[in-house]
Amino acid sequence: MIIHITTLSAWGSQAQKNHFAPDVFAMDGFIHCCASSQLAGVLERYFSRVDKVLLLHIDDLKLTSPLRYESASNEEKFPHIYGAINKEAIIRIGEQINKK
Repeated sequence: MIIHITTLSAWGSQAQKNHFAPDVFAMDGFIHCCASSQLAGVLERYFSRVDKVLLLHIDDLKLTSPLRYESASNEEKFPHIYGAINKEAIIRIGEQINKK
């Protein structure tokens, strides 16, 4: 299982579609994800100023788009999805509330 972190507005804007692709997908060419062991660090580095985010828990075996594990700038390997996330692969949606 992998996790994609998104905002409520990004998720809501695609609620009626059978797939999900955040805006950054168009810029980067892939969708950023992380393993559960990487979640705390990603939340701290990239989402500390966002009050509430959604955690999309994805069954990587159900993905219809290619998944690759690639090195980040710190050489840690992160999962990247090269295409939209088909919603059948999203097995749970959780909320993360950041305390300030």
